[in-house]
Amino acid sequence: MKALVTGGGGFVGKAVIDRLLGQGMSVTSLGRSPQLELVAKGVRVLQVDLVDKEAVVAACEGMDVVFHVAAKAGVWGSRESFYSANVVGTRNVLAGCRAQKVRYLVYTSTPSVVFNGGEFTGEDESLPYGSNWLCHYAETKAIAEQEVLAANGEEGLATVALRPHLVWGIGDPHLLPRVIARAKAGRLRMVGDGQNKVDISHVDNVADAHILALEALQAGQANGKPYFISQGEPVVLWDWLNGILTRLNIPPVTKQISVGKAQSLGAVLEGVWRVFRLKGEPPMTRFVAVELAKSHFYSIEAAKRDLGYQPIVSTQLGVDAFVEDWLAQNK
Repeated sequence: MKALVTGGGGFVGKAVIDRLLGQGMSVTSLGRSPQLELVAKGVRVLQVDLVDKEAVVAACEGMDVVFHVAAKAGVWGSRESFYSANVVGTRNVLAGCRAQKVRYLVYTSTPSVVFNGGEFTGEDESLPYGSNWLCHYAETKAIAEQEVLAANGEEGLATVALRPHLVWGIGDPHLLPRVIARAKAGRLRMVGDGQNKVDISHVDNVADAHILALEALQAGQANGKPYFISQGEPVVLWDWLNGILTRLNIPPVTKQISVGKAQSLGAVLEGVWRVFRLKGEPPMTRFVAVELAKSHFYSIEAAKRDLGYQPIVSTQLGVDAFVEDWLAQNK
């Protein structure tokens, strides 16, 4: 089979490509950078921006499956920038799949598509799409996911959406490195009472889920459906983070701020950043306050049933490997 992976140079994209190469597939990666690491592995790399519809359509030529992993992530930035990358980019991928008669599309989504400012404690995919977004990322990913799933069956295309939550592991460029940096600088605060539980997803398990999703589409078992993906056992967020920090010889986070104060601070900082057009993102936003303070974990029973998904890498083994690698890389 021939596979196209958008965002192949990213954390999840690289892991998916490694799985595809291991299965002997011919892989093309689409992204804005040269991705020399992938070239060295024998991957065909196309430097293409997702908003370039003509180039995206051309990239889909001859492909059996497209893994649409690329997205603009984050909690801050203009709505236009998120909409362009996440909605327009996805529409261009869909156009490419239709025009080139691609049979399968596996879309990397996020649980944030159901965000509503409240808590989630084990709910499944019957949850409605969100509201009161507080974050352009969540809103635009929800729009894109709905359009991907609605396209199932068009021009012979079968689609599925995966919703991995808080992806981490060796090579993580975002989640844990940011936590570690802020903790070392004394700029991290526990939001709320510190007892909230959240889903996390090891990158290897997420990559496995992508391959299983393709196999399920081929068997006609997952068409047009979304699936939550995680370790299957939520962690107490602040206990988990502090456990990692302690093993890295970094003082654990003990200072607290209430969720109400964090949300108020986030609202003020968002206003300051907008008015003065400051670079970077505010140290706190309303969306981040909710995510850090409230529980949000979901059932993965549908993924187990339809995809045959099982989190092979346990949280403990994943943390042990991450800590060992981090200490070796930061002697």
